[in-house]
This record gives sequence, structure tokens and C-alpha cells, in this order.
Amino acid sequence: ENPELDRKRHSLAHLMAAAVWRMFPEAQFGVGPVIETGCFYDFVLPRTLIPEDLELIENDMRALLKENLVFKVQEIELSDAITLFTKLNQPLKVELLQDLATRGTTAMTPEERGDFGEDLKITLYRLENEDTGEDLFVDLCKGPHVEHIRELRGLGFNLDKFSGSYWRGDQDRNIQMQRIYALGFSDKKELKQYLHQREEAKKRDHRELNKTLRLFDFDDEVGVGLPLWLPNGGLLIELLESLAKQKETAQGYHRVKSPHLAKSDLYHRSGHLPYYEDDMYPAMEIDNEKYYLKAMNCPHHHKIFASDPKSYRDLPIRLAEYGTCYRYEDSGSLMGLMRVRSLQMNDAHIYCTEDQFEAEFKKVIELYLEYFQIFSIEKYQMRLSKHSVEKLGKKYVNEPELWVKMEDLVRQVLINLDVPFVEVEDEAAFYGPKIDVQIWSVIGREFTLATNQLDFAVPKRFSLEYIDSEGNAQTPLCIHRAPLSTHERFIGFLTEHYAGRFPFWLAPEQIRILTVNDSTDVMNYVSQVQEMLNEVVLMKPLKYNEIRHTVDTSSESLGKKIRTATQQKIPVMIIIGPKDVEAQQVSIRTQDGEQTIGIRELNVFLAEFAL
Repeated sequence: ENPELDRKRHSLAHLMAAAVWRMFPEAQFGVGPVIETGCFYDFVLPRTLIPEDLELIENDMRALLKENLVFKVQEIELSDAITLFTKLNQPLKVELLQDLATRGTTAMTPEERGDFGEDLKITLYRLENEDTGEDLFVDLCKGPHVEHIRELRGLGFNLDKFSGSYWRGDQDRNIQMQRIYALGFSDKKELKQYLHQREEAKKRDHRELNKTLRLFDFDDEVGVGLPLWLPNGGLLIELLESLAKQKETAQGYHRVKSPHLAKSDLYHRSGHLPYYEDDMYPAMEIDNEKYYLKAMNCPHHHKIFASDPKSYRDLPIRLAEYGTCYRYEDSGSLMGLMRVRSLQMNDAHIYCTEDQFEAEFKKVIELYLEYFQIFSIEKYQMRLSKHSVEKLGKKYVNEPELWVKMEDLVRQVLINLDVPFVEVEDEAAFYGPKIDVQIWSVIGREFTLATNQLDFAVPKRFSLEYIDSEGNAQTPLCIHRAPLSTHERFIGFLTEHYAGRFPFWLAPEQIRILTVNDSTDVMNYVSQVQEMLNEVVLMKPLKYNEIRHTVDTSSESLGKKIRTATQQKIPVMIIIGPKDVEAQQVSIRTQDGEQTIGIRELNVFLAEFAL
């Protein structure tokens, strides 16, 4: 958070609106909030904007920056505000004010509520020319703004784009508007860095890279948001799952499997119905029973835990599953692999005593840190999401003392491990505090990876019990964790993080052998190289002794073969021609360069390259 930068961005939105008003005197104004990269403003304009308009508006904004302009605040009565904006022919502002008079802010969007202070006082901000006394723009606004326009002169800004929008976000009942986005950063250097990062992000977009990598596909007859994994993507999934199984087996996890659907009774008992019904696929009627596609694995795992009596000697019990879940995401929010309706989750649930919690939660966090190292994730942050006292019994389980105690347990683990974290109010799960894990790619793009959740409520709903050392029945705590997120989201992240150039161990196709011709000598030599590849044993981070390779014997030129393999991000190309056969060598070409080595040195090269 940067309050000073937000103040400047807010002022930039009004400056943009002033320039639009000068260009279109009949413009009607909606709202103009600050956003993460700058601001936007919504307008009703007499014609559709064209790209050249943005340049004209931005040039006028820069001209206004040179003038003697100040922001002046004025407190005003509601009735006087309605009269003023009626005279200014601003019906949308009048509508907001009339709503405030009749219904308060309950019917307003967060952006609209931002026009009013907490005490609902009506304040205006005028952008005024001190030399002439002219008002360039008047708006409903709670502020704050800069005092003088000169404070914006060092700001790095430009008008970024325009798009369509709807007044109050309601496309069915309300008027269509045009939204102009402005980028605003502390200085020109930061703006330049952001634009470079965004350009890099476009190049790394997993949807674009997928056109050559061919990891996944979507098909209308299958359904939106339901990815089909192609062979290369299927290999990535197998490798990630093998890695997870290797790590989890070492930590004492037991692998389980659960069905893709269940009766509604299960989800009512867990508390997911009716609260999350809108995020689930509609119920199916079978034998007069309602069944739902599984949206989460935890209720099934609770049933697996309860299938046999448990003693305190059995705990902790760690149940892991790459279960497929289905969530009915709004079609407008679907985005490649990042937001889908079918997801395979690296899920596990740890059932433990309160005394065991700290050690178990510590192991979970340490597993995250280990994965961060494997995948070269250098920047990350944990968000400790807590409850809201005011919403106990409504949004959260009504156990005030337990909430405080459990949040402190989670906080202490994070402090002891010295991992970066922030605390946020009113974002916990209904059954306990959670950790949201934020990670950044190598170009600084932020992703939400997964969550860890401490559940002290739902085990009671399922009557989960273990017998303690005194012979008494106790309810275990449950830790929900998914360090590798879902296959969909994590592979989408990794594709962008590595720009499609996966590490050697993770690349679906590790080596492509390119032949100069298909003579008998060359093809016999290719077979000799393949035998050697099948004998190589690599150990990082997974042990495997079958190098994934193909042979390109097509009639294309060698240059075309190299370009194709390079576009498809193949880590290693082995080029073989008659001269290589004669010299008993191979030409090695990687994404970073080319070298020639003897065939007997190939296993040494690969062992070093795989590191």
C-alpha cells in the first residue's frame, strides 16, 4: 500500500476527466476509482472512442499540468448537491445522490461508495484554475487529492486503453459506458519498468506459449473451462505428481482416492451447502437422491478418517490425494489454465492433536519452501487470513476464544520459521484461519498459489474422534494443505515463470535428435546414441533413467528442424550428420548455445546440464 501514490492516482483520474470534459462538453460521468496500476474513469460520450482520442486526451492532460491548477474541497448539503449536478447535466451523479437519500450506500458498488466519506457527508472536489477562477472539473468525492497540480508533474503516467462498461455494473438494466484506463506510477522509471514487465508477461502468457508447446486444449463440445490435457501436458502432470508423491511419502502421507460425486447430505454436513452452492455444479437427481459433483476433497477425507476407530497413538494421520474437483466458475472469469471448472488438486488433510499442530504445520510450510527452491521461486508471501469478531455466528463459526487461540498458533509457526507474512482481517475460512500463499514469477507477476487452512470446526460436524491416553474421546484438528495448488494453475504459472523453457527434468521432451540425412550410417549412429540415452540415470529432483527423446527424420532442412525445436523450447538438440559419425561425436545445441563433444562424453554433459 502506498497512500501517497494512491492520492496522486486519484488526482490523475480527475485530471483525465477534466481533459475528457474539454474534449466532450456533453460527457456524462460515472465513477473514477484508483486501481492497482493507476486509475480509470467511466463516461457516457456522444461517440465511440478511437485510439487516436487517447493521444489527444493525454496531450491535453500534460498541457493542463503546466497550468496553475489546484484541488479545492467543499462540503455541501445533499439537496444542494442534487441541484448542482442537475444543472451540470450529470444524471448519473444525481442518481447516486438520490440513492443516498433514500437507501444509503447499501445499493451502491464499492467504487460508488468511494465517493462518500464514512459519515456520508457530501463533499465536492473542484479542479480550479487559480489564475482565472475557472472550474475545469467538479466531482462528488471524499478525496484525498493533491493540493496543487504541480505535485503530479513527476508522475509517470499514460492513457493505457479504453473498453466498454455498464453503469453500476448492470448490463441488463443500465446504460453502456466507455471506460478509459490510465497507468500511474511514482516516476517515469517505474512506469517504464511496468510496461517492460507487462510486455514480458504477454510473451510469457501460457495461452500463447501453448500454441507451440501443445500442453492442453479446450473444446466447445467438451465445455468451457474444462481442459483437455494433451500428451505433453499429461507428462508434466505425471512428473509433478511423482515429485509430490516422493515428498509426501517421505513425510508419512497415505494416498487415498475418493469418488467424483457425492450425495447432498455430505456437503450439508460439511457446511459447504448451501453457502457455496453457487460455486458448485447443479445437483443431479438419481434414485430420488440429490448428488453433486465434488467441489472439494475434504468431506470425503473426513469419511475416510472415520472409517476405522482411531487412538492417539495413530495420530497424526496424513491423507493425500490428487483428486479431481469441479467448480462452476462464472464464464466471464475463466482464463486459460488459471481459472477453470475442472481442477486436479494436490490436496491433503492432516488430522492431529493440538499438541501436534505446531510441528505438523511447520512441516507443511517447510514443504512449501522446499518447492519454492526446486522451482526457483524467489519471492513469496504468506497471508494470514483471520476472522471478524462482528461476523461470528454468521460468516464464521461462533467460537471466539478458539479463533484467537488458533490464529495465534498459526502466527507463531510463521514467526518461528521467519517467513514473510502479512495479516488480513475477515478473510478466513468459515471453520478456521488460513494461509494464502502468494508467489511471484521471475518477471514480478503475482500469482495466488494455494491455501493452508486450520480447521477446528468441521471435524466436530463429522463426529471425528480419537481415544486419548486417558481413554476419552477427543476431536482432532484438521490441516488442509495443497502446496502444488492444482495441476491447472501450477502448470499455467510454471509455463509463464519459465517462459516455456522448463527445467531439463520437467520438460515433456528433453532431447530431440536432428539428422542431417537418413543414410544408413547416420541412422545406425542415431540408434547408438539412443541406447546411450536410455542408460543415463539422473537424480534431480526426480530419479529417472529414461531420457525423454524423439528423432526428427523429416525431409525438412536442418535449419528448419532447429527453428522448430527452438520454438517448441526443447532443452537439448543433438545434431547428427555423416561427419559426426566419422568423428564419433555429436553436436549439442541448447537454447543458449552450441558445442561439439565426443559421444562418450554425452552422459557427463547430460548429468551436468540436468543440474
